[in-house]
Amino acid sequence: MQKKWHVKTLKDTTIVDAFRSKLKVDSIVAELLLQRGIDSFDMAQDFFRPKLDQLHDPFLMKDMEAAVDRLQEAIDEDQKVMLFGDYDVDGTTAVTLMYSFLKDTLKVDYYIPDRYAEGYGLSKQGIDVAKEHDVSLIICLDCGIKAVDKIAYAKSLGIDFIVCDHHMPGEELPDAIVLDPKRKDCSYPYDELSGCGVGFKLLQGMCEHNNWSTDKLFEHLDLLAVSIGADIVPVTGENRILCYHGMKQLNVNPRVAFKELLTLANKQFPVTLTDVIFSIAPRINAAGRLRSGKHAVALMVSENLDDITSLADDINNDNLERRQLDQQITEEAKEIVEKRWEEKKSFSNVVFKENWHKGVVGIVASRLIEKFYRPTIVLTESNGMVTGSARSIKDFNVYDALNACSEHLEQFGGHMYAAGMTLKRENLEPFMEAFEAYAKENLTSEMLIEEQEVDVELGFNQIFSSEENRMKIPKLKRILSQFEPHGPGNMKPVFISKNVFSTDMRLLKEAHIKLSMTQPEHDVVIEGIGFNQSESANIVAAGMPFDVVYTLESNKWMDRETLQLNIKDVRETV
Repeated sequence: MQKKWHVKTLKDTTIVDAFRSKLKVDSIVAELLLQRGIDSFDMAQDFFRPKLDQLHDPFLMKDMEAAVDRLQEAIDEDQKVMLFGDYDVDGTTAVTLMYSFLKDTLKVDYYIPDRYAEGYGLSKQGIDVAKEHDVSLIICLDCGIKAVDKIAYAKSLGIDFIVCDHHMPGEELPDAIVLDPKRKDCSYPYDELSGCGVGFKLLQGMCEHNNWSTDKLFEHLDLLAVSIGADIVPVTGENRILCYHGMKQLNVNPRVAFKELLTLANKQFPVTLTDVIFSIAPRINAAGRLRSGKHAVALMVSENLDDITSLADDINNDNLERRQLDQQITEEAKEIVEKRWEEKKSFSNVVFKENWHKGVVGIVASRLIEKFYRPTIVLTESNGMVTGSARSIKDFNVYDALNACSEHLEQFGGHMYAAGMTLKRENLEPFMEAFEAYAKENLTSEMLIEEQEVDVELGFNQIFSSEENRMKIPKLKRILSQFEPHGPGNMKPVFISKNVFSTDMRLLKEAHIKLSMTQPEHDVVIEGIGFNQSESANIVAAGMPFDVVYTLESNKWMDRETLQLNIKDVRETV
């Protein structure tokens, strides 16, 4: 499916020139900063060098004072505390952060629900375990905001709750101390924290309340970076501060668990947030998908090298199995969609097979969107119920869509672009029809064409200046590396170059294109790779000019590091 290219309108040259002069940067960097709303020296300084003392006062968050007082009571009265976290990366890093910080201060243990036996969110089984162990307080991390009935059950057993969540609340809040910046009555200045980020704010509040040094807390910022990257929350505002310093921690003094996972992924330091997303996060997630999220927490909290090595190997093997399942189920799901599309293209794709592995349905949904670009739900059967994950496309709020179809669902939750749900088998067909009807009503034909945003047009001579060594990383790429970490709200800059010719092209593994490119007007040859771009091979190999959209990447091989374009899309020059 051909993408539509949207090249951003350039800022007024007078504004760009004045800004570049003030910052002493070139016009490309000035343009990219202005596109991100950074238009002053102070804002640029905050962007490139965010400071931890710029973090918001945690007590600006609704219920924070009550949460700190209740946790302090648990410390003062030597009460037992359970940390209940979701089984994904955000939940397990949140539990790891809070357990690591509090384990020497009070009696604390953690509980991660079984994805298959208990499902998403707070479980009755977990509450019963807490009761058996005389737990007085449960702190929910990355879940709990909609667990009204289960928290009421826990309260009937004499167990108090602090909920640290970042998902959208329902109409009714649970009877608990609720920390969630998305509460309608919460005026906290930044509402895009990860679940781990909300837990961090509670600990920041404890430090302030007790006059504890934050040094120990900041030692765990690598967990914040991993949670922010994996949960795809915006890398703006407070998240950028936390993620920037978390990545610094990860590269300068990595916890042994992350170092081991990166070694297994064949990654070398320094790493970027993209490396975290594609190397650390899938492995942590794999534990919760195929085994138990408890193994991921055990790995991250451990300080014993032998235990870490053993757990990391197990989790890496889980990830290999997860990839095989992912590929197999993706192919089966594609066949279902293609067969349906032979009759009629739909506005959404909802696919179901009772024996698909529940742990990979979210990944498969994302794969289907790459192929078909429709709001997608992949469903399977678990414990007598139909359960699954939804992923969405730009500007379509899948959480709102599920809410509109809620009469067919037993439970659901999530974000604009990702959600989960459970329903009875007899409601499957009515739900599919209702979801398709909502998609048809709320999607336009334009929205069903994937958009490729482009920041700036470049000539190859702007990537390498005439005096630069072509076998080294150019200055432009080195400056753009300081735009890291990248994510929603601060995506990696995307460029377009026109009238390009390939001087050499190879097909790798029948899926990827590897080529050398040049522009006739510039004496520069640049290497590029297009992953899963085999369909473009005929365009770039024809000896005809083409336009190419890409990001600037570093290609490391042995002790050599060179520039390589990561090709997003190509099309014939008009």
